[in-house]
Amino acid sequence: MRREKYVPRGGPSGGDGGDGGSVTFVADRGLNTLYPFRFQRRFAAGRGGHGKGNDRHGRNGADLPVSVPVGTVVRVRETGEILGDLVEEGQTLLVAQGGKGGKGNARFATSTNRTPRRADPGGEGVRLELALELKLLADVALVGLPNAGKSTLIAAISAARPKIADYPFTTLVPNLGVVSWERFRTFVAADVPGLIEGAHEGHGLGIRFLKHVERSRLLVHLVDAASLDADDPAADAEKTIATIEHELLSFQPELAARERVLVATKNDAASKAQIAAVRAAAKRRGLAFFSISAAARQGLDALVPHLGTRLDALAASAAPGSSQPFAH
Repeated sequence: MRREKYVPRGGPSGGDGGDGGSVTFVADRGLNTLYPFRFQRRFAAGRGGHGKGNDRHGRNGADLPVSVPVGTVVRVRETGEILGDLVEEGQTLLVAQGGKGGKGNARFATSTNRTPRRADPGGEGVRLELALELKLLADVALVGLPNAGKSTLIAAISAARPKIADYPFTTLVPNLGVVSWERFRTFVAADVPGLIEGAHEGHGLGIRFLKHVERSRLLVHLVDAASLDADDPAADAEKTIATIEHELLSFQPELAARERVLVATKNDAASKAQIAAVRAAAKRRGLAFFSISAAARQGLDALVPHLGTRLDALAASAAPGSSQPFAH
């Protein structure tokens, strides 16, 4: 209550409390991993200040912006509900709204109740346990069985320098590379670690990397032509290609409508029959076909411009792509 000299019957003077701060996520291209969140798991915005006498409003709590990589999906841990998908630089997402400040007794003074004893408490702020998932943002995803030549290809067409060796699963994390295909024209390619049968169920490196294919507009399916069975390359090519198709379809049926390019790799070590087997498989599916050797830099001059041109066409079209679904 207001008590000042020379002010008779001062009346109520309790001010409102300040609002609590809110927690927001901000997409930042300067970050490329969620690793820092292993060490700091709790984020709290500022607390609102108490209302004060003489009808003074309490200070509002400071908001807390938290930087996350572009491509971060934010979910409620308990329910799995997606709160947001941060796919653009600077995009913000309010994840925890601050509580509303309480009301002081000055709010409730009336002509008939000049000395109210009422003051409403402030509201509780939102508390949430969140799960963060990072999905790479790439225009083109390179997919295929282990040792199909994905890392060699991305190293040949971009400045990316992934680990390359002659044994399976040399790539343990996805690699991104910026590919220049025309003067001042580029696109981003992702080398998705080798998929194996049962990947959609978590086998091998599994779903950890299949999720990165979801965002890509164009799939480049690499087949190691040199490793196909020399006695029956057609049957072996069909089996090899069908394995990846099955995993992509099982993980997300919508991937069946994604445009795809079939590429026979290591053509400098493959026979004409082995390359022809992959070409025939592409023709049956209605897919564009290329034969390359990334190590010898053969065939890249045809493949890279095709990918850039198709990405331009897909961007200009409202439809997701015109390729046929995977054959079963």
